[in-house]
Amino acid sequence: MKDHPKINYGKTGILIVNLGTPDSTSWLDIRKYLKEFLSDRRVIEVNPIIWQIILNLFILTFRPSKTAKAYKEIWMKKENMSPLRYYTQSQTMKLRNKIKNKNLMIDFAMRYGNPSIKSVLAKMQNDGCENLIILPLYPQYAAATTATVCDEIYRILMKTRWQPSLQIIPHYESEPLYIDALVKSIENKIALINWEPDLIVASYHGIPKKYFEKGDPYHCYCHKTTRLIKEKFTRIPIETTFQSRFGPQEWLQPYTDKTLEKLPSTGKKKILVICPGFSSDCVETLEEIAIQGKESFLKAGGSNFDVVPCLNDNDDHIKLISTLVERYIINK
Repeated sequence: MKDHPKINYGKTGILIVNLGTPDSTSWLDIRKYLKEFLSDRRVIEVNPIIWQIILNLFILTFRPSKTAKAYKEIWMKKENMSPLRYYTQSQTMKLRNKIKNKNLMIDFAMRYGNPSIKSVLAKMQNDGCENLIILPLYPQYAAATTATVCDEIYRILMKTRWQPSLQIIPHYESEPLYIDALVKSIENKIALINWEPDLIVASYHGIPKKYFEKGDPYHCYCHKTTRLIKEKFTRIPIETTFQSRFGPQEWLQPYTDKTLEKLPSTGKKKILVICPGFSSDCVETLEEIAIQGKESFLKAGGSNFDVVPCLNDNDDHIKLISTLVERYIINK
């Protein structure tokens, strides 16, 4: 038809999705971010009415100040952004340079905060993306991470008249390139320090134990990753722990913080920590582990403590990400 509106088509959109980050360290931005994150019923599985009262009256009144203090410790002042945003942006730029195809649109979004999944998907569709490939940057699947990205994608597409084809890369906890990259990162770190660790602690983000008991496979995937690392790196013992618990209920154990406090008394006074479940350094790795964890370990009698950087935007990680998404590209 002569008056038919111009419609772009023929492209594939590749979207990498990370957890999210506040826009700044201000109390208001922190509160806004926490509200969106902690309102997700995949993250907090309690009665929503009761939870909203607790969240709005207590948590969002007091927690933003504590969280803001943590973010200020690790905020990249020159770039004026969190490390997580910086590295996710960098991963996207490097992925664009590695996979050059005029029919591809490669971008990133945050599950909570900006840029939102909704805004990036709208841009992709407007630019003619008929196919979508989504990579949640969570190596180990969990309902509170990978599944909530899927939920948001589905909610958006439910309101879309012309839906694209959709492929979601669910998890990659045992991908050989991922394991190799982690092992190499450990070896690189040990080569830089002038002491031999007694133990390597592989610390993953925790989830409430009841989520695991309801069938969430996350716990198993974390242990699988550690097992595969140990098969390739046999020089130093590796122990799996879980960090970042929130609230009074029991979470996956052993807890990272309690383990770090206990290790010196068992003769393990030189510790290296790696956080395999985090694709980018963030407040959980840089403040919770590298600052708080180190302080509590040394206070308990430890002598040496260091942290292996996340894979961030290093070449091995970009190779891994490109390999994962290229498997799903129809017209290369």
